[in-house]
Amino acid sequence: MVAPSPVLESLLSHGYICFQEANESRPVQNLREARRQLLAHVREVVQRGNLAQLIAMEQSIVRGDLIRYANSQAMSRSLEAALEDIACIEKHMAIVTDKAAYQIVGKVYSRPKSRKNGLPFDEARQALASHRSRLANMDKSRLADEEKELVDARRDAVASAEKQYIEWQEQALAAAL
Repeated sequence: MVAPSPVLESLLSHGYICFQEANESRPVQNLREARRQLLAHVREVVQRGNLAQLIAMEQSIVRGDLIRYANSQAMSRSLEAALEDIACIEKHMAIVTDKAAYQIVGKVYSRPKSRKNGLPFDEARQALASHRSRLANMDKSRLADEEKELVDARRDAVASAEKQYIEWQEQALAAAL
């Protein structure tokens, strides 16, 4: 095996030192505090447990990420797909609250492969699962600890939204069961 280059080792060490110095700077400390405040807000919204607020919050975060942070075509496409998923969830929220309309959805999603735990695995549930996966993939990237906490809290928010949506499905289909 070839030994690492002393130049490479020196460059890596220098990069790490610069990274550490940057982390101790005032702007980075301010950024961490802003992220902690955002994390607290996300957790508060999750505790309230309002499906519409959970979806609106996630839509706002994704839209902001697209505007402020998207720096590649792939990232832009992923965030745009997330916004399309959220729009789909919003449409289905309107349908699931109309029991008569959702009875039709319950009949359309009649095949066992189209159902999970006896309920339709409709586009809203598919979109929620997709978005949760997207957030799980973000958590695997190189993020600061507070960013990982925020991604985890957002995943909890989506899981809470999914749970509430399932409750709405159960209520809408209760008369048919």
